[in-house]
Amino acid sequence: MKRIISLIVLLAALTVPIASALATGAGFIPVAPDPVPGNTISVENLAAAREEAWNSYRERMLPDGMLRRETEEEAITFGEATMRYTLQVIGNKPENGYPLYIAMHGGGYGETPDENDSQWEIMSGYYAEALTCGVYVAVRGVRDTWDTHFNPESYPIYDRLIQYMILTQNVDPNRVYLEGFSAGGDGVWAIAPRMADRFAAANMSSGHPNGVQLYNLYRLPMQLQAGEYDEAYDRNLVTAEYGLKLDELRELFGGFEHRTLIHYDCGHNYEDFDRVPVPVMADAGAWLTGQDRRYVMTDSFPPDYMDAFARDPLPESVIWDLSTRADSRLTESFYYLSAPYTTNQGLIRAKYDRMTNRVVIETENVNGAFSILLNERMIDFARPVTFVVDGTESALTLAPDRQVLEETTAERGDPNFQFETKVKFII
Repeated sequence: MKRIISLIVLLAALTVPIASALATGAGFIPVAPDPVPGNTISVENLAAAREEAWNSYRERMLPDGMLRRETEEEAITFGEATMRYTLQVIGNKPENGYPLYIAMHGGGYGETPDENDSQWEIMSGYYAEALTCGVYVAVRGVRDTWDTHFNPESYPIYDRLIQYMILTQNVDPNRVYLEGFSAGGDGVWAIAPRMADRFAAANMSSGHPNGVQLYNLYRLPMQLQAGEYDEAYDRNLVTAEYGLKLDELRELFGGFEHRTLIHYDCGHNYEDFDRVPVPVMADAGAWLTGQDRRYVMTDSFPPDYMDAFARDPLPESVIWDLSTRADSRLTESFYYLSAPYTTNQGLIRAKYDRMTNRVVIETENVNGAFSILLNERMIDFARPVTFVVDGTESALTLAPDRQVLEETTAERGDPNFQFETKVKFII
């Protein structure tokens, strides 16, 4: 009975805001940027301009003293925190670059660094031994705290780590994966929704979500794992409950690809580090609500789930929960949306259609200005672009701008996030 009541309360809390999601607007008006003399790029030269901007960024970054020092020392510093890491390059480079696996260790709070150091050493080979191809990076939590992997400084460090791997290790930006066990699972729960646009997929093993909201996982596939008897902090129950939350979101919005594995007859630890079939509950939701312990044999190795997915950096539709962000990051963008960190409430749902040259944006309780970033994959600059914002329609003529292109190229250091114009929405 405890499990059923807990589930009903959680789903009720989830469903109430979703029922009204995106139904109320704040009267946002799209404002076209003023063209800067000399910065306009002709439509015919956009591809060349993007390549030039990316090459210029690489040429500027690769000799940079901080990049060279931090990659040689395998330690990245932001503010007062330093994240150390180990790196292995495994197998032959695929045509589009290596997949990158960022792995986070267990441990957490400790009066000395010994436990986290030991767990980090284990994680530096934990998921790597069964890998056949990829860049495997095991990160060491920045402090010996319960939130060791998601202290405020952690988020900008992950941004920089991914940028470094793209620049120096031939990593495919559309195949960056996040995985973690125990305290590392806590880290996946914290990081994935706040940085979903960075990753192609994620795996959470034996962690706790600590109440995180899930809307930002709309485009990020995620595998959830826990042991049947992992009762500390109700990790077993909460993992299954959050799997059902994702089921509900998928029913309402589409997207929200996920898989929930409750490991049969296991506690906190189980075999998720190799490509071997292991017993997991046939239906995690049925186990939660009815104690149905029927099981099936399943490969739970995180890369085998994650490798099935590549990131689409410009999906036709996105959902952004502005309350679920890491305001310590130096980027204000999420996919092709952007907002200052003072805009920290509400939901935005955005969709574009290049064929009709139309952008539709719906908001709910958004408390400040935001912007949409656009490039020629998303719109045709040769025609006016129609914006429909909370039901109000307007048309704007937009010009590709070299300054926007250079700024967005540098902001995330990702060639898939290069944009040629930025339209602001104000109340």
